[in-house]
Amino acid sequence: KMYIYDAAMRYIREGTPTVVFGGEEYGTGSSRDWAAKGTQLLGVKAVVARSFERIHRSNLVGMGVLPLQFKAGQSWESVGIKGDETFDIEVPAELKPQQDITMTIHRPDGTASTVTLLSRIDTPIEVDYYKHGGILPFVLRELLAA
Repeated sequence: KMYIYDAAMRYIREGTPTVVFGGEEYGTGSSRDWAAKGTQLLGVKAVVARSFERIHRSNLVGMGVLPLQFKAGQSWESVGIKGDETFDIEVPAELKPQQDITMTIHRPDGTASTVTLLSRIDTPIEVDYYKHGGILPFVLRELLAA
């Protein structure tokens, strides 16, 4: 057991990407862009939730964090996530808005299962932002290319 910040810094140092799992309206009540900035600064690569607060979802994409949504009736509880698993998230090279994404859950006993999630990258420009690691890296690359 350790503090979230200490664990996040350890995982970043070790090159271990992290995933956050959430419930309904993930991001509601957040302090807008800083909630997504904090998530990105802690090394989180994806957030998987039942649904997202509209602006927070957009801010996650803007920070280069992949928002993924469980299909109707699914949740981290229903797919049996306990916290001792590892995950593979298969992001297609040709990412499209609201595309299905496969997540493989690897359990400590050696078994694995897959879940189909909905990418909440909702627009073509958000695809570009995500592919560049967020809005700021996207804008900087556009400026350097000009």
